[in-house]
Amino acid sequence: MEGDGSTSEQAAVFTELDWITLKNDLGSAQIQTVETPMTKFYRKFHENPFVPIGCGLTTLALCYGLYGFSRGRHGSSQKMMRLRVAAQGFTVVALMMGIAKTSMHAASG
Repeated sequence: MEGDGSTSEQAAVFTELDWITLKNDLGSAQIQTVETPMTKFYRKFHENPFVPIGCGLTTLALCYGLYGFSRGRHGSSQKMMRLRVAAQGFTVVALMMGIAKTSMHAASG
């Protein structure tokens, strides 16, 4: 019974020291992989370029449609709102394809 108490004390000491070492190891790894917002944008754009393109198309169609509506051009405004819906659909499909590609890459590697 004395062995059981000393074993649990040794495990507790090992666990306390182990998390400190783990924290130091993770901290040094995180310092090496700091990326700026611009480098993150470039990395994400190269991974799946269709999502930002779809977002840009959606924004342009929305802005041009609202501009046409404010100028009284209801026909062109209606076409732009339809284009906006199509661009949003394109963006969602591109996002889902990127997620599928990433999950397949993670499963194979």
